[in-house]
Amino acid sequence: MLTWTADDESQTARLGRLLAETLPGGTTVALIGTLGSGKTTLVRAVVEALGLPGSAVTSPTFVLVHEYPARVPVVHMDAYRLQSLEEFYELGAEEYFASPSLVLVEWADRVHDALPEDRLEVHIEVPSPERRKFTIVGYGACRCWEEALARKLQAA
Repeated sequence: MLTWTADDESQTARLGRLLAETLPGGTTVALIGTLGSGKTTLVRAVVEALGLPGSAVTSPTFVLVHEYPARVPVVHMDAYRLQSLEEFYELGAEEYFASPSLVLVEWADRVHDALPEDRLEVHIEVPSPERRKFTIVGYGACRCWEEALARKLQAA
């Protein structure tokens, strides 16, 4: 388990850049945090680091899925408004998880049972208005990405 604190939005963006630099396509990232915790901000930084403008990224709360044709394709999903796992599967979740895309799922705790065994979970806490505490845990084959990310955060 890796814990990292961002004192402002620029440090959240730094974490997003490191995620983009570290994670290969085909990885699923489960984003878990309260409303306004910075899930979409983190996704925006990942997409920017992969070559698209951050302005291309919007919260998928109403559309539910956005696909970004970045250097590594990114799928940005949101489970907030879903009423069941069946609705999540109907979005094509299993196909996205099996794709070469980097799949980022906001409100992933709502669809936990549908997530792949191999995934990186990013839990976001909000200790103060500007500060974010990130707890990152790799499961299955994604444990190595947790370790690689920890090394990069320590080196920077």
